[in-house]
Amino acid sequence: MPELSAIHIALMVATAVVGTIAGWVLRGNRAEQEKAAVNAGWQEQINAQRREGDRLIDQNKGLMEQVSQFQASHTDAKNRAKELSIAVQEAFGRRDELQREIKDIRSNLEVAVSERDQLQSDMAARSSTDDVVRQKDARIEKLTEELDNWQNRLPPLIERFRARNEEAEQLEAALEDARERIRELENLQSQVFENSTRIEPVTNPENLTDGLDASNDEDTETPGPGTDDNVDGYPPEAEADGHDPRDDLQRIKGVGPAIEKTLNEMGIISFRQIADMSEYDIDRVARRLKGFRTRIYREDWIGQARELRDQAVIA
Repeated sequence: MPELSAIHIALMVATAVVGTIAGWVLRGNRAEQEKAAVNAGWQEQINAQRREGDRLIDQNKGLMEQVSQFQASHTDAKNRAKELSIAVQEAFGRRDELQREIKDIRSNLEVAVSERDQLQSDMAARSSTDDVVRQKDARIEKLTEELDNWQNRLPPLIERFRARNEEAEQLEAALEDARERIRELENLQSQVFENSTRIEPVTNPENLTDGLDASNDEDTETPGPGTDDNVDGYPPEAEADGHDPRDDLQRIKGVGPAIEKTLNEMGIISFRQIADMSEYDIDRVARRLKGFRTRIYREDWIGQARELRDQAVIA
């Protein structure tokens, strides 16, 4: 390899320095161009922003003018609405006043019409006072005669009503007695039919006449199967002292002769027995009287019997 001399080194250094300077010059020129291009771009953007700012300023001015106009119109509308509200209130007040005036006018008109009618009636009454008095006197006389006539006719009507009421009660009692008699006959008929269809052999003929009497007197009634219907009955020796323990059960409202007879047949002969009847006793009496349960409660037989019993004790 040949040795480099100082001249060669100097030339190489000079060449490197010249290349470096040329590179810096070229780079500087390029940088200037780029800077000029960037400045031109920024200047263009700045100009565009200025134009946009001017446009926005103009637009803002227009909007502010519109806002001012809207505020002015809103203020006018509020003032108009306030004026209309005041006008409506005045109209309502005027309407109420007119209604009061109309009501007063109607009242005055009614008063005037009433006064007119009263005056007309007074005039008519004054013109026909004598006729009215005569008509009233005749009417009073006629009513007096009718009243006297009714006063004379009323007592016989009351007596007839009482008689008819008593007759109806007697008929009801007779009807109940007839029904009871029919039931007894039906029971007797059924018993006779049963006895006629059943024949039992006689084991001891001599006992057929035991206890029988050849007398024509009526046989004394003996207790039958129905004796269990007695409600707190008195014993047979209760009449041995000559005192009759029987009460007049017909004093109880709703108890007639037939019902009293049925109650006596059941052993009920005193007010005390009716006053002390239980629900079971009431049911048995109602079954015997065929549906008298509601009537017993409705006419308060037990309450009436208690009052009559207490009266008898006090007496």
